Amino acid sequence: MTRLVRAELLKVFTTRMVWGMLALSLGFTAIGLVALSVLSGAQGVPAVTGPEGVRNLFSQAGTGLVFAFVIGTLLMTGEYRFQTITYTFLVTPRRERVVAAKLAACAVVGLLFGLAGIALAFAVAIPALLIRGASLSLIGGDVARVCAGVVGAMALYAILGLAVGSLLRNQVAAIVVGVGWVYVLESILVALLPSVGKWLPGGAAQAVYGVSSPFGSGYLPAWGGAALLVGYAAVFAAVASLTTIRRDIT
Repeated sequence: MTRLVRAELLKVFTTRMVWGMLALSLGFTAIGLVALSVLSGAQGVPAVTGPEGVRNLFSQAGTGLVFAFVIGTLLMTGEYRFQTITYTFLVTPRRERVVAAKLAACAVVGLLFGLAGIALAFAVAIPALLIRGASLSLIGGDVARVCAGVVGAMALYAILGLAVGSLLRNQVAAIVVGVGWVYVLESILVALLPSVGKWLPGGAAQAVYGVSSPFGSGYLPAWGGAALLVGYAAVFAAVASLTTIRRDIT
């Protein structure tokens, strides 16, 4: 099993796409961090000198969730696009082992994306706090929870990408669906129906981050968001497994 996971990780990290997605993810994170640092204390923006502002600042480490999704999508749809899925299953006839290895690889990629975002958040947040005259003691338990939430959410979205790729198989269609969901449909639901949006993956991630909702209806408590993320991950993993194991690949 370890060899299978290593093989899947090799597939990911020997392509330029993963580094491009990581760069884009960090770029979005940097934009969010700089914007919050500059607008700190402005109307409607919590100051970074307080606990809420610090949580919001570090939550920007998870801004690039969609790019973790794309990597998960590519890990599955790339097999169908380049017709390597047949050889993969010939080498490892037990398909469930292949799916499990891909899920593990997705979780690792999401973890690495999350850690990279967290490192960037610390690199920007510490100078921002010092410039604003805030105490570094604000970086404590709340920040640790936010960082854990970022890593978990990144892993979840990579697994979600794998599940969508397993369902659609077409690379372009899977990416369009994922980007449309994260940036369009989910954003609209959170804005117009916040009581519904808080139960979506994005709302669960925000709950784990501990940030406040700008739309009046609060997110779930942190433990509730974490439980919901785990539940989504389990469902997505089951979908990826069933659609890959039972369907004809020719």
